[in-house]
Amino acid sequence: MALSESDILQKYEELSAADFIVYVTDAYLVSVGGGLTAENMGMLNTDQHTLLAYRYLLEEVMEGGFIQLILNGYAGYVLEGPFPYVLKKEWGMKELSKLIYSVKSEYHRNREVLEAEMSDEEFMALYEQLEELNELGDDFLDDFQEETTPAVAQYVVEHKERFIVPQGDAQG
Repeated sequence: MALSESDILQKYEELSAADFIVYVTDAYLVSVGGGLTAENMGMLNTDQHTLLAYRYLLEEVMEGGFIQLILNGYAGYVLEGPFPYVLKKEWGMKELSKLIYSVKSEYHRNREVLEAEMSDEEFMALYEQLEELNELGDDFLDDFQEETTPAVAQYVVEHKERFIVPQGDAQG
């Protein structure tokens, strides 16, 4: 699915910030064949990856906190990849980057527990067992999400040339 600068501007006006982010990142997922793999990661540029990581962060944390984000397999992409660095150095979102680095530290501190096979009951118990990680999810929801999501959408519009997906190509 091609995504032009005019598409970005039009959808920014029509959709909520969160829906706009989903719309743009859906174009990336279509352009790489439906989902990210080791083989197609290079088809997206750094800004496109950062936006996609924000989408995963938003969806997973809204649904079940950072614990869910980690258990659903997004830790490598969101916490271990360049996402927090780009947020800080390129996008100017220093406080959100700091929060992500805190989550990364908690993830590493509790990695063995988080990556163990577990039942649904054990999964639910993690929310009490890993209180700091759970609180960081609350911090994102309470202190960041409401302001950050519109700021991310606005960043995309202000730098739209970095986010386009030409017909048949995701290099934008």
